[in-house]
Amino acid sequence: MTTKTPLDRRGFMRVAGRYGLSSTMLGALGLFGPLTLEGVGVAAAQTAKDRGGKAKYNFKMGAAGFNEENLKIQESGQLWFARELEKRSDGAIRVDFIGSNQICNQLDCVKKTQQGIVDMFTASTQNSAGAAPYYNVLDFAYMFPSRASQHYFFYHPKSEVLLREPLRRLHNIQFLFTHCELRGLMMGSKFADKPTVTTISELAGTKNRVTGTQLGRIAMELMDLGPVPLAWEETVDGLKSGLIDGAETWMGAAGYGGLSPVLSQAVDLRFFCGTEHTAMNNKTFEKLPPDLQDVIMETAYSAQQYTQRENERALVEVVGAVPNPGPDTLFGKNKVRVAELSSEEIKKAEQMCSPKSNAKPWEQWRERLNKMQGGADTYEEIYAIAREIPEDATVESVKPRKWWKSA
Repeated sequence: MTTKTPLDRRGFMRVAGRYGLSSTMLGALGLFGPLTLEGVGVAAAQTAKDRGGKAKYNFKMGAAGFNEENLKIQESGQLWFARELEKRSDGAIRVDFIGSNQICNQLDCVKKTQQGIVDMFTASTQNSAGAAPYYNVLDFAYMFPSRASQHYFFYHPKSEVLLREPLRRLHNIQFLFTHCELRGLMMGSKFADKPTVTTISELAGTKNRVTGTQLGRIAMELMDLGPVPLAWEETVDGLKSGLIDGAETWMGAAGYGGLSPVLSQAVDLRFFCGTEHTAMNNKTFEKLPPDLQDVIMETAYSAQQYTQRENERALVEVVGAVPNPGPDTLFGKNKVRVAELSSEEIKKAEQMCSPKSNAKPWEQWRERLNKMQGGADTYEEIYAIAREIPEDATVESVKPRKWWKSA
């Protein structure tokens, strides 16, 4: 009986040095069970052979901090999309997946895509909003009541006029698909000895790391959650040392970003979007022949379904983003308590910070985004679409729709 060598980073890079990074990652994606050096080597060799024909279009995909390891924690579909796109185009499109912040990071992937340095990118819409402000249209507080309502909107034909067309016109971005979560507060060492959070008032006066989002800060200030700009790389130390009380993010990101070992509680505040999306340079998209444009859109549609299915599974089985997380999950191993607030407490938070209850702080952004869109009341329209399904609808119950064909 032969012993299989467990795959470590050095072994992975050795295989990648021979067969190419993209071929190695795409090959590893198709394997089931524990990854071994031998298994990944065989898969990478076959993938490199399959990709060896002369592609008509070579696309660079800047995937911020993502790689084959953390995409098994947050199943946001980027590697799956890259592999499927190559297969469905019969090799006419080749995607060089460049993750682990090697070519761009969360804050500048969108800029490098607009400039044509990369053709496709993955980053959160919130971090992308710094360079492409229309992305802020997704970030009004409590606009989406659930992950199901988010998926429902991204499949909805009105997502064309309310999100996708303005991004193409204003920012040269073709929005393809996205993972869907809602942001809460991931609390560090200061909350280790405190009871599990049950009320919004227990969080008042805390200092919390905030991402690049512009609208998220408005909500945090209105709830007295002390937004503190802090680089992602410094967040772990800040949570461990007590420099900050918590970090504003979603549970999947806490898992893939390595925060779990320094967290004590994950407060499911669900106060605005956490959407790790994939998009491409729209001029590049428009130069493609119609048949390949169709392939990209159909593959994006399938990728939206992939993350709808697989990220829900990973949240439970891998991250442990549920009350009483399983012992083998990241939250279970690190004894992270998931704090679910009652519907009454969520309603209190909503009354403190949402545009419905507290309109004044949002007026300037609402006016700006409405003008950028072309005149629609973007907040009201998206808010209404998000409530076309029951508030307690499951993610699995949301029916996929081809948004670009029914628009």
